Amino acid sequence: MAIAAPALDATALTSWLDDNGIPGKDEGLTVEPLSGGMTNLVYRLRRGGQDLVLRMAPGGMSERAGRTMVREYAVLTALEGTAVPHARAWALGADPAVLGGTFYVMDYVDGWSPAASDLWPAPFDADAALRRALALELVEGAAKLSRVDWEARGLSGLGRPDGFHERQVDRWLRQFNEIAFRPLPGLQDAAAWLRGNQPASWSPGIMHGDYQFHNVMYAHGAPARLAAIVDWELSTIGDPLLDLAWVLMSRDWNESKFDLTGMPPDAELVAHYEQHSGRSTAGIDYYLVLARFKMAVILEGGVARSRTDARHERAGSFADISVNLAAEAGAMARRLS
Repeated sequence: MAIAAPALDATALTSWLDDNGIPGKDEGLTVEPLSGGMTNLVYRLRRGGQDLVLRMAPGGMSERAGRTMVREYAVLTALEGTAVPHARAWALGADPAVLGGTFYVMDYVDGWSPAASDLWPAPFDADAALRRALALELVEGAAKLSRVDWEARGLSGLGRPDGFHERQVDRWLRQFNEIAFRPLPGLQDAAAWLRGNQPASWSPGIMHGDYQFHNVMYAHGAPARLAAIVDWELSTIGDPLLDLAWVLMSRDWNESKFDLTGMPPDAELVAHYEQHSGRSTAGIDYYLVLARFKMAVILEGGVARSRTDARHERAGSFADISVNLAAEAGAMARRLS
């Protein structure tokens, strides 16, 4: 059950838009709820000829939810002028007194999202050759993100790259232990292997944190072109190779939703990432184990919450996926040992 998107105070919002120099002053304002999620609310704004999106932490949510909006805005602002496809961010509303929560406004992206349907839109639905480029564009987007000079872009405070890999196992096991209601066979095998096989060297960069088909938008029509990477709430400064591993891991459940005929094999996607990022992917197996280990814990957290909170009912459908991911992580770890 998603959070219902409440009506916004149009008068207060109009005044804020005017004060922040957002185009469309004196041309009227219409507000349309686009979604009400568990962690944020999304609205489409129309003001004269300007189409905008407002993303907000719901009123009454924790201070952490507000900080998430600040983080998303910081990343989008830092990406301005880079090759990374993204929506332009206009302004941040850090005072909850304006609308009841921290929010920001960005451009509306005219495109389509794979998350919106179980079918590819035309012409990708009927042409496997065209679908191939969807995956290549997805990987290329992650590669472009990995190349951004995050320090020069003012993102030094976004995360803690020092000790990133040393923290991963303990962090996610701690989270699992806090919500555990059943064992996840394979999780401990993966944890032990990950502790002993951390990368000897790596280069920090911007990580999206949940990079997959569900969190990008494509331009309408062929050829495939990535229009924007969206949903930056898990972004941080870490190891960008984990975003690539996330793409490869998510392929497994995308197969149950989409026809992936024509999509490049994993080896080609890895080579494409390496070509466009300039990063070595020689140790990709570590990241593939880590991605499954981490996602198993994340999804299991949703399953645990669904047992006591009706708002998380949908997350209960991930019960088998979290078990399978933990088992896969453990099996990969044992095979690589």
